[in-house]
Amino acid sequence: MTQSKSPIVSFVLATHNRASVVLQTLAHIADCGLDRTDYEVIVVDNASVDGTPDAAAIHTDVLIRLDRNAGSCAKAFGCERARGAYIVFLDDDSYPRPGSVGRMIEAFERHRSLGAAGFTAHLPDGGQECSALPGVFIGCGVGLRTEALRAVGGLDAGLFMQAEEYDLSFRLAMTGWTVQVYGDLKVEHLKTNQTRRSERTTYYDVRNNLLVLARYLPSPPRRIYEEDWLARYTILAERSGQTDACARGVRAGRRAWWQRFKYRRYRLDDDIFERFFTWRFVERRMIDLRADGVRTVVLADLGKNVYAFYRAAKQAGVEIVAIADDTFAAPSRRYRGVPILPVAAAIRLTPDAYVVSNTSYVHAGIRQADLANRVDQPVFNWFGSPPTSRCGEDHSAAIVDRGIAETPKVVSKEVISEEVVSKEVVSKEVSGRSSLLLTTEN
Repeated sequence: MTQSKSPIVSFVLATHNRASVVLQTLAHIADCGLDRTDYEVIVVDNASVDGTPDAAAIHTDVLIRLDRNAGSCAKAFGCERARGAYIVFLDDDSYPRPGSVGRMIEAFERHRSLGAAGFTAHLPDGGQECSALPGVFIGCGVGLRTEALRAVGGLDAGLFMQAEEYDLSFRLAMTGWTVQVYGDLKVEHLKTNQTRRSERTTYYDVRNNLLVLARYLPSPPRRIYEEDWLARYTILAERSGQTDACARGVRAGRRAWWQRFKYRRYRLDDDIFERFFTWRFVERRMIDLRADGVRTVVLADLGKNVYAFYRAAKQAGVEIVAIADDTFAAPSRRYRGVPILPVAAAIRLTPDAYVVSNTSYVHAGIRQADLANRVDQPVFNWFGSPPTSRCGEDHSAAIVDRGIAETPKVVSKEVISEEVVSKEVVSKEVSGRSSLLLTTEN
């Protein structure tokens, strides 16, 4: 299938031995709402042996056959052939709902600095998925301005899979492009939440998250998040019996330390760091709680960005009684000295308030709704659903119980330094092996 005129949109997806799945996805792309001459379909086949490339060929404009499996990041090879002004990344089992791509195009045309327009992903069980950090898109559904993508060097094919969204979001943001997730851009993703994590996924998750931290985060935040994320992935690997894969990921990630220097021009500055990790935003909210008389809180969820909440409570003078999380709770296990309890145990406590300590709006919303029905104290969720594409910049609402609170104003700029991350909070946490933060007391 060929086209003469340049398309507006290039759909790019990678696949491996999933003939029936990719055919279903390609059929749904035809229902995206655009005229067929306005888009092209590029499929990158990762050395399939089940007939996938031959089956997909009739439905694609460009078929790239690789002689090896390059993972989901094989989409990078498709981007090299893309002719559209905008590139849409899909997984081989995700597709846009009708009208979403048209709204994406309108958003790019209205906002000339928009580099990436993230879609919200909807799962077969009625749930959703999103990134752990606000402002980071997910790879199964994102529109990219082709000019912006190429200006920052494109998708890193060397990552294979996992954390490539962080990598690309950070590079785009640090070169002046806006990265925004929109609530009215939607993809259907046919995966399920119960899919078992493979050893390969664990390996690349650990390795690539360490690479992202080394490449982009300033110090001391890099050291803090490396400790947090390593402890997190170690526990998850132990639960799934994949400690060897985790250990290999750690070794590979640490061997690539030199990349910190290669990527130093993309090191997150103060404002971009705040955009993704929200330290000042959460601190401002915690200070407001203190001013309203809150002296003790339970943090709900040991989220990937829980440190933002821990730090904010310390700075605001609010005591964290416990962290409620069924996944990470264990007898005597603590996060930086704070006990991690099952949710059932945490709701028997009597704090002044519960604060949802998860910056993933999907998980934060689930936790907030659950707690609001189980406790009498107020439940604060500061990370609401993303804005629609007609609302411009990010104005995600903070949620208190089931009501919507006023969107906070932007806090003044500050320098991320040893002084900002107070010695009281950091000094014992970044000094060596004794600082491992998810500890189990004997």
